[in-house]
Amino acid sequence: MLVASKIRFIFLLVSVMTQATQNPVDIINARVPGYKDLQMLLVDEEDIIEQILPMGTVEARSRASLINVAGDWISLGGVDLQINGALGLAFPDLTAENAHKLQEISQFLWNVGVDGFLPTLVTTSVENIQRSLAIIAEVLPNQPAGAKILGVHLEGPFLNLQKRGAHPAEYLLPLTMDRVKRVLGDYAYIVKVITLAPELDFTGEVIPYLRSLGITVSLGHSQATSAQAQCAFEQGATMVTHAFNAMPALHHREPGLLGAAITHPDVMCGFIADGEHVSPMMLQILLRASYQEKGLFLVSDALSPLGLSDGVYPWDSRQIEVKNGTARLADGTLSGTTLPLLVGVQNLVKWGICDVESAIALATNAPRKAIGLPGIVKSQSANLLRWHWDETTKELTWRRAITTELLKKPEDGNLSVVLNSI
Repeated sequence: MLVASKIRFIFLLVSVMTQATQNPVDIINARVPGYKDLQMLLVDEEDIIEQILPMGTVEARSRASLINVAGDWISLGGVDLQINGALGLAFPDLTAENAHKLQEISQFLWNVGVDGFLPTLVTTSVENIQRSLAIIAEVLPNQPAGAKILGVHLEGPFLNLQKRGAHPAEYLLPLTMDRVKRVLGDYAYIVKVITLAPELDFTGEVIPYLRSLGITVSLGHSQATSAQAQCAFEQGATMVTHAFNAMPALHHREPGLLGAAITHPDVMCGFIADGEHVSPMMLQILLRASYQEKGLFLVSDALSPLGLSDGVYPWDSRQIEVKNGTARLADGTLSGTTLPLLVGVQNLVKWGICDVESAIALATNAPRKAIGLPGIVKSQSANLLRWHWDETTKELTWRRAITTELLKKPEDGNLSVVLNSI
C-alpha cells in the first residue's frame, strides 16, 4: 500500500534525524517515586539509566556532568492508557489522509509530559475500527521522537447499552467470540487493552481468549454485579475503566463492579481527576481504599479537542461542547476531557487528597504496571521529568528536559512547564 509505505518512511526518517547522544550525567539528591530517601541516578552517554542508588553509596563519576536537583522529584514521563484523540483528530477517524497527524499528536503529548500512550478507539463501526487499527499498525514499528504509541485501547463496542454513556448505541455489539474475532481482525497483536462489559458474555470464553492473545481485559461501561465482576477477574480481567463512571455506584449491600475491583489484590482501576467525572471527596475515598498507586492509575480520557481551545467540535456524527476542559454532548452527557494527563497529578495535590510522590506515581509508574511495563528502574531510557513543590505558592510544577537541562529548577527559564489545573 503506497500511502502506508509513505507514512512508515516519514516516521522512520524523523526517528533517525532525532537520535542523539550526550555526555554521561549523575543526578544527585533526587526523590524518586517508589524509592526511600534521596537517590542518585547514573545516566550513560546513550541516555539510559545505569543505576539508581541511595545517596552516599558511590562517588560521583569524574567524567559525568553533575546535576544536583536538591530534593526535587525525578520521574519518567506519564503513560496515558485512555486517550481518545488530540489536536482535532479522534483516533477512530484515522484515515490515510490524516495519518500524518499521529506524529504531531505524539510530539504534542511529549511536550505535555507523556512518554507513551494507547490511542483509544471508542465504539464505532467495525469498518472504522479496522481502518484505524490498520493505520496504527503501519506506524507502530518505526516511531519518531516523541510520545510512543504502546498499542491500542479498544473501549467498545462490547458495552452494556444501559451504561453506554456517550458511546453510540447503534454500534454496540453482543459479546461473542465470533464478533470479537471480527473486530480484532488481523490486528490483535497491536491491541493492548480492551474494555468490555463482562455480564454480556454468557459463555465465559471471551476473557480467557483475549488473555491468550496477550490483551489486557478491562471492565467498564457495565452493569456487572460484584459476583459477575469477581468471575471476570477469575477468568483473567485485571483492570477497570474510569472508576465510578459508567458503572453501578458503590452500595453497602451490592458493592458492584467497583467494590469487587477495589478489594481484589491483582486488579487496577483507571480514574479521571478533572473534578467533573468524580468529585474530589469520592476520589479521596477511592485513593484510601485502593492504596493509591498500588491499585489505581490516572488517565486523561481526553478527546480530540485536547490541545485546542474551548468550543464546539465534531465527534463522530454528533457534536461536543468543551468548557473549561470538560466535554459534553448536546444533551449534557459527560463525554470526556480536554486536559492533559499531568493536570490530574496537579489536581490531586492541589485538592489535598494525595501526597506529591503518590500523585506522580499514579501517572508514571502505575499505568506502566497496569500493562506489564517496568517503572523507573535501571536500563530504562532517561526520559525524565523533574517536579518541584513550592511551599510558598503551594504549586506543583514540572518540566521535561534532556538530563543536561536539569540544572535549573522547573520554574526557571523558558522551558518550564506549569499546567493549568482546574
